[in-house]
Amino acid sequence: MSNPELDVIEFLLTATLYGERQDLEPDDLPPAYRSVFWSDGEIERPLSVTNTTASEATGVERPWAAVSGLMFTDRDDFSGSISFTDRDLAEEWFLERVDADHLAENPVLAAVYEDQVDGLDYEQSRAANRPSRADRAFIDARLEEAFDTDDEEEEEMLDLVDVRAPEEVEMTLNDLVLTHDQEDEIQKIVKAIEHRDYLAQIGLREIGKLLFVGPPGTGKTSVARALAHDLDLPFVEVKLSMITSQYLGETAKNVEKVFEVAKRLSPCILFMDEFDFVAKTRSSDEHAAIKRAVNTLLKSIDEISLIQDEVLLIGATNHPDQLDAAAWRRFDEIVNFPKPDSGMRADILRIVTRQMDIVDFDPETLADLTEGLTGSDLRLVLREAVLNALTEERTTLTQQDLKDAIVDFEERDNLKNMDMMDGDHEALVAGGDFSGDGDSGHDHDHDHDD
Repeated sequence: MSNPELDVIEFLLTATLYGERQDLEPDDLPPAYRSVFWSDGEIERPLSVTNTTASEATGVERPWAAVSGLMFTDRDDFSGSISFTDRDLAEEWFLERVDADHLAENPVLAAVYEDQVDGLDYEQSRAANRPSRADRAFIDARLEEAFDTDDEEEEEMLDLVDVRAPEEVEMTLNDLVLTHDQEDEIQKIVKAIEHRDYLAQIGLREIGKLLFVGPPGTGKTSVARALAHDLDLPFVEVKLSMITSQYLGETAKNVEKVFEVAKRLSPCILFMDEFDFVAKTRSSDEHAAIKRAVNTLLKSIDEISLIQDEVLLIGATNHPDQLDAAAWRRFDEIVNFPKPDSGMRADILRIVTRQMDIVDFDPETLADLTEGLTGSDLRLVLREAVLNALTEERTTLTQQDLKDAIVDFEERDNLKNMDMMDGDHEALVAGGDFSGDGDSGHDHDHDHDD
């Protein structure tokens, strides 16, 4: 359970020690503490602790009220700053109430008290701390430094990409059900990232370009995002079809800048969705400017490297049959995302329902009833069951609620997939599409992506 008094003193002590120790860096501050001190992409000493910064960093609603009764704290009524009147007494009070495991979560404290507390290791503490380069504030500062956001063309280019900090990705790999092949490929790439220097030393540079292949809703986007979260890497996403937008100016130039964004934020993950667009464009009568953009894209893929540029490139496609040889050979690993089998569907249902109260829940039976459904389809089924229960003022679900939701989902799905040419039928399908996606098929993943 959180202790407001202890939380505020730890924050104040960390800020004080960081200000004194010039050898410490932003990577030593816990992420929640760093977030309140970023200014123009930097964290400048000394760190000022106020009610506002302390509240934002610790979640304590009234920080000064929490610590005002301690004999070693003071507050400046004019500036609002909180400080120690007796630092030694504050340290003694704090260290009596925490153990090595608690201190290890804060590299600043680990660095200062490593020699005083048994079992405390600063290097291990720092290694476990999320690096500052993964913070939203740091990412925004790097983008502002590299691109003129007041320039209309530059702004349009940045609209081409969706850049997420790891902390903004809610999905983790533990939240997903993966095949053995997917787990193996992810483990390989994790090791490649960890041992980049060794791979460069032995000359193995053609590594770190993955192609995720499979139907919509099978987890391609979710796995890529979860990988970014778990590895503390910025996530740069672009949908290749967007390069044809009339609002994006010179498409080839913008493709180049997408890769520039990734290199500026490296190490990072660059996720390129709708990769089949490359093959479609190369084999069609598209405008010459678009074809130049695709050629630029292929050249940029050739030139980027996980080992040299610290950019992990992941392409994704729902239509591998539309890729040509030029697209395939850009990737050193192909990762298949099939529709989940019965066992995987049961595991998905267990994970998705972890926070739900369900009477007589039997995921194996439900898995048998959902042949052919993807992970995102299953989430939609559960969403429908929850909403139906809420209409009856219930927050406890039953196995029958889930069975009924499966039937409802399949009925709507059958309507969506019918080849209807009649206008009245089209209106019926549109009116019955409760999936939240106007596209055909199940283009929904764990967070409405594939």
